[in-house]
Amino acid sequence: MSAYKPNSMEAAWIRELAAILDQTGLTEIEIEKSDFRVRVARGPAGPAIAYAPGSAPALPAAAAPAPADRPAAQAETPAAPLAGVVNSPMVGTVYLSPSPGADPFVKVGDKVAEGQTLMIVEAMKTMNPIAAPSAGVVKQILVRDAQPVEFGEPLIAVE
Repeated sequence: MSAYKPNSMEAAWIRELAAILDQTGLTEIEIEKSDFRVRVARGPAGPAIAYAPGSAPALPAAAAPAPADRPAAQAETPAAPLAGVVNSPMVGTVYLSPSPGADPFVKVGDKVAEGQTLMIVEAMKTMNPIAAPSAGVVKQILVRDAQPVEFGEPLIAVE
């Protein structure tokens, strides 16, 4: 059985999705339109593309370099799980202050009340406040301002 070869328009679309992965630091994008579905995912060996018009087999992708700032972000995340970690409820971009140049919502050592805004995650042009699940003290901020984040990624530790 021969592998399906995308036409030039489909191939351009796939390359564009792979570029979006590189630009945003996301690990996976999937889009479906009528009978055409494409999933681009980054693994340890680089992006992989699963292309499925109906039930066509997956196609391998050319390896692309990982974003330069991603390994540094992963190195900052502690290996042992912290108590009181607040994870991102969505894929988006995290902002530590209400507007550019403003003071951050919280700093390490700040006491926070339950429900207090800790940061914002922007997803699809919507600003989503991330609230403290309980009262406590900010022990560690695990992300940088304007950093892309994924669903479930640790953002902040409040004990």
